[in-house]
Amino acid sequence: MSGFLRKTVLITGGASGIGKIMSRLSLERGASVVVWDINAQALTDTVAELSRTGSIVGYRADLSDCEQITQTARKTIAEVGMIDILINNAGVVTGDFFHAHEPEDIAQTVAVNMLAPMYLTRIFLRDAIARKSGHVCNIASMASLISNPKMSVYAASKWAITGWSDSLRLEMTRLKTQVKVTTVLPYYINTGMFDGVRSLIPLLDQEKVALKIIRAIERDRIFLDMPCSHRLVRLMQGLLPVRWFDLVAGEWLGIYRTMEHFTGRKTN
Repeated sequence: MSGFLRKTVLITGGASGIGKIMSRLSLERGASVVVWDINAQALTDTVAELSRTGSIVGYRADLSDCEQITQTARKTIAEVGMIDILINNAGVVTGDFFHAHEPEDIAQTVAVNMLAPMYLTRIFLRDAIARKSGHVCNIASMASLISNPKMSVYAASKWAITGWSDSLRLEMTRLKTQVKVTTVLPYYINTGMFDGVRSLIPLLDQEKVALKIIRAIERDRIFLDMPCSHRLVRLMQGLLPVRWFDLVAGEWLGIYRTMEHFTGRKTN
């Protein structure tokens, strides 16, 4: 069991959405929280608001910059100490057809969603393996299992994170490090990141999602997928020929049309 009491928790993208809620929930469980976020004002406001609940500090970090990740990690360790629980939560999405993506869109999505968790976890693991204690939670996406138009680069980055995250879990088990790894696969969450999405399956409530993630860490869950009903779609994906699945899930259930009216968060 990965309890939060007297542990130090680092949450990327922790100044808004489920990151902010997980920060609060961690504090309520007796943890000290370190928040990384690119939005300086949101970071300041979150730290000020949640400081009434417990010990929390914030660091501005651009996760698309490998050197900045390294420097901010060193500063965090020097000022706060070693991290017990790392939650790789930060993410970005560009909702458009692939041919409309600019190279900068592709580079940022891959850097923030895929490379940043790897870079940061690598730094975190050095101490965690030495102490034979620690937990890494990676927020992937249901898009890492089911392809979708207008999500090609986002889906690619999340497919990579899911494969890497569970491979990391197997490595930590084989090496007997006692370091736990949890991979989270949520459907669309109503944080504003996916504003404009239209779906037969209701968007997930961010408060409930955050609580389920924290509980998954506490219980050392390997995978957390939300909602559970989405397992039926995955079952159909395994049983049906691809063209049949495209028809049933993509067209009849409307999964392939969910991003048609995507607008995304209006402000950063």
